[in-house]
Amino acid sequence: MKKSGKAEAADLHEPAAANGLLHRRFFLAGGAGVGLAALSGAAKAEPLAVPEWTRKPGAWFSAYGQPSKYESKVGRGAIVEHNPLYESGPGSIRTPLQFLEGMITPNGLHFERSHNGIPDIDPEQHRLVIHGLVKRPLVFTMDDLARYPMTSRISFVECAGNSGALYAKDAAAGTAQTLHGLLSCAEWTGVSLALLLDEAGVDPKATWLLAEGADAASMSRSVPLAKAMDDAMVCLYQNGERIRPSNGYPLRLLVPGYQGNMNVKWLRRIKLTAGPTMTKDETSKYSLLLNEGKSAQFKFQLDAKAIITRPSPGYLLKQQGFYEISGLAWSGNGKVTKVEVTADGGKTWAQAALSDPVLSKALTRFRIPWHWTGQAAVLQARCTDDTGYTQPARDVLIAARGNRAAYHNNAISSWSVATGGEVKHVYA
Repeated sequence: MKKSGKAEAADLHEPAAANGLLHRRFFLAGGAGVGLAALSGAAKAEPLAVPEWTRKPGAWFSAYGQPSKYESKVGRGAIVEHNPLYESGPGSIRTPLQFLEGMITPNGLHFERSHNGIPDIDPEQHRLVIHGLVKRPLVFTMDDLARYPMTSRISFVECAGNSGALYAKDAAAGTAQTLHGLLSCAEWTGVSLALLLDEAGVDPKATWLLAEGADAASMSRSVPLAKAMDDAMVCLYQNGERIRPSNGYPLRLLVPGYQGNMNVKWLRRIKLTAGPTMTKDETSKYSLLLNEGKSAQFKFQLDAKAIITRPSPGYLLKQQGFYEISGLAWSGNGKVTKVEVTADGGKTWAQAALSDPVLSKALTRFRIPWHWTGQAAVLQARCTDDTGYTQPARDVLIAARGNRAAYHNNAISSWSVATGGEVKHVYA
């Protein structure tokens, strides 16, 4: 028997899990008549005053648009891991995930990681060479590549060391940005790597390739040929404009779902080989240390993961009532199929709504309604992908690997909400 609209709305007011989590269908019902304006603190409408900015003409156009001055706090923060031995050496800078919405990262906020600074490359002089186990070694100018059929895909890029702080014994003070901000997502446009390799003619003995950058570190990684022929691209554009210098201008490699450093920036050379090259960048770091002292060296794909970005550390819940818990989920294995959220530290879970589009190897925005009554809460999210893999709890991950690892930490993160509304990073 079909329920009446009032009965269905009443069902949506019932908790989907403990500590105030409501059913995700609450959004589809437009708030289900619960009076969101009152719950969210909106004031009763009064006649609007005419502010100063409405009384005079505004600023003129600029050659390149910039964010509002009132959004100056939305930035990538201080340089992390800067090596004082180098003027512009190894380091990283992180995306402010807690201030962003949707799934796409603006180009100016995309995280950066460099091994020896950002090279100033003249695109007229830059070349890409494909050689090694090929029938016809080829050299491409940027103009040559621009004449090939272009393809686009939305894909995340995540540093293998992202979330590495969660291996530490004690929960580090930090925000979504400082703990998880080596993660971004963009629309990438360029040429299929498989198309270029077909042009060169792949020798049957080739099973791997070496990708090398034009930076001072000559950052290089081995990539399985099967991955290169699947969905890898050489990219010239990011979110519709030419890739910025910090993200590989004029050319970078994209290997969707793989460790960020394998998406080699400032790409200058691809050499097909019979086996992995074992470069310094894949033997001195980026291998996954395991609990028994072994190393999962060729663990490339990044497993399913979700983090809550709002509310998150740095937020203060100023009053009780309705809030939307929102965050990001992703998997290097494919599509996100489910995100579950808890407000009581994992005792009870409710399924979140996934915002379209849900794409393979891209960030997916999730949302769930929450009625906060002012009591203490511990917020967590966990992701399941279309392979059936579910993100593990931190203690499960540590039990499997120990705390000597530095990479591939996809453990569930926990944010505590105090009775006064302050949000902090904790282990739960």
